[in-house]
Amino acid sequence: MPEALDWEPVRALARRVLNGERLTLTDDIREMLERTAPEVGLTQADAAPALASVEEAEALLLECASRIKDGSWRLMRALHRMYQHKRAGDFDSARQEMRDVLAVEVVPHYREIAEGQLEDLDDEP
Repeated sequence: MPEALDWEPVRALARRVLNGERLTLTDDIREMLERTAPEVGLTQADAAPALASVEEAEALLLECASRIKDGSWRLMRALHRMYQHKRAGDFDSARQEMRDVLAVEVVPHYREIAEGQLEDLDDEP
């Protein structure tokens, strides 16, 4: 996975498609979707067939954007609750927040953040 993720083009294009713009499946769009798919936990085997038609590419685009948005919200809410538990001295509940994220999260970047938080919490009482 690249060091710096740039998901803004994916989100912007997904917004346009959701607002009724028809996707034009250019080489740049194909490359963006091929690059983004593994960044959001989809395999190349999942992504490749989706690039065969505009309709399937739109579905892939929207799935990528959904995973980015949903994972971000899930992680941010869990981090907020984790910090509340931590401030209250309840480290078991703080750890459980990150375990709950890891039980459902598929986006590798968000998983890495949750795993890092869990490792940090394991150094606590």
